[in-house]
Amino acid sequence: MTNDQFEAMVAAGIDAIPAEFSAKLANVAVVVEDEPTAEQRRKLELRPGWTLFGLYEGVPLARRGAGYTMVLPDKITIFRRPIEAAAASAADVKEIVKNTVWHEIAHHFGMNEAEVRAAEAKRRQRGNSGV
Repeated sequence: MTNDQFEAMVAAGIDAIPAEFSAKLANVAVVVEDEPTAEQRRKLELRPGWTLFGLYEGVPLARRGAGYTMVLPDKITIFRRPIEAAAASAADVKEIVKNTVWHEIAHHFGMNEAEVRAAEAKRRQRGNSGV
């Protein structure tokens, strides 16, 4: 898969976000990188062999106060190589990218890892039930 194809999948994942949420992404940059940096791995205390598909870095909306001005954009990084390594097909890549984008945007809205995973489980369950 080319970089352009992968980035198009990330853009499609962002476009799939409902308008009421995407409207609140004005100060968020979404970028694609091949792999997490050594600094990112260290900061997250990732052990060798652990996989990271995406990363949110910034101040979640829920924690912003009146003093939140003149700041650099929050950053969501989608990591291409780990996603491609985990996928069996282009369709798998597309689904993992979409889920990763949603996951990292949930962090932007202030959800912690446990809350994000619970929301993902509910979303999967709704998707499987046809609702």
